[in-house]
Amino acid sequence: MKYNLLGKTGLKVSELCLGTMTFGGREVIGNLGQDEANDLVARALDAGINFFDTADAYSRTKAEGMLGQALGARRSDVVIATKVRIETGPGPNDLGLSRGHILSAVDASLKRLGTDYIDLYQVHLPDKLTPLEETLRALDDVVRWGKVRYIGVSNFPAWMLMKALGISDRNGWARFVSLQAHYTLIERSLERELIPAIQDQGLGLMIWSPLAGGFLSGKVTREAAPEGSRRASFDFPPIHDRNRAFDIVDVMREIASEQNVSVARIGLAWLLHQPVVTSAIIGAKRADQLDDNLKATEVRLTDEQLARLDKVSALSAEYPGWMLEHPWDDRV
Repeated sequence: MKYNLLGKTGLKVSELCLGTMTFGGREVIGNLGQDEANDLVARALDAGINFFDTADAYSRTKAEGMLGQALGARRSDVVIATKVRIETGPGPNDLGLSRGHILSAVDASLKRLGTDYIDLYQVHLPDKLTPLEETLRALDDVVRWGKVRYIGVSNFPAWMLMKALGISDRNGWARFVSLQAHYTLIERSLERELIPAIQDQGLGLMIWSPLAGGFLSGKVTREAAPEGSRRASFDFPPIHDRNRAFDIVDVMREIASEQNVSVARIGLAWLLHQPVVTSAIIGAKRADQLDDNLKATEVRLTDEQLARLDKVSALSAEYPGWMLEHPWDDRV
């Protein structure tokens, strides 16, 4: 297992992170009980994972408690990331990024996780009803009070991310150290503006759903998704060009055969070969799924294999990117 610095912090996190959306029995993508969660967490720890991602909204708060229980005395050995924003209860203020909700939510997450600090507290989604200044000031307070060590953001567009960083810098507040986003061989839109932005600002990059909801496992065919699979009942994240996506999987399948590994490992390995990626968040319903994902760290793609994957998955030209890439400047 390789360990990477989380952005400009001195915090080292494993290149694979165990996600907990399958914990709790309320999510369509998983219904694991505590014993099963304990086993997955133990397997991840044994494999060298020191990074765990959850959210207060997962299984309506249940996943956080299950993760805390599964870690037990190992809590001090790991980095815990959780999130705030999505609805956690029936009340009108049981969601959002207001100061009131953040201060209540962070205390509730600490209690469920069984810890007195959260390593990485992330904004799950933007909140158009709350000014960024209010959100960022509340996040700075929970950092100064010692309840949170670092803050991160998820699913923000580049312009909003840069605006938030500017507000934090102007006021001397804690700034986001990481972005959690969706990035796969079939969804490389991140490369247009968000990756240049986080590289410029020195943010770490965590990848959610690195196998595109199981699509990149190679088990989904042009005809159908296997019965009982996540894609069969929950077609998310959306795939906007399925023909292109299946063309990509065809190349992945060829390379998987050359490497004598699963198609899923190729999808994860491609991400781990991208220098911008800090950690890919893997989730599993079964121990064998987790074990296979963990072995992606052992896959070494050749330059030729990487070039084939890049060619079949490359983004189409888009303005102003193609304008900026034109060699206008004869000083270079």
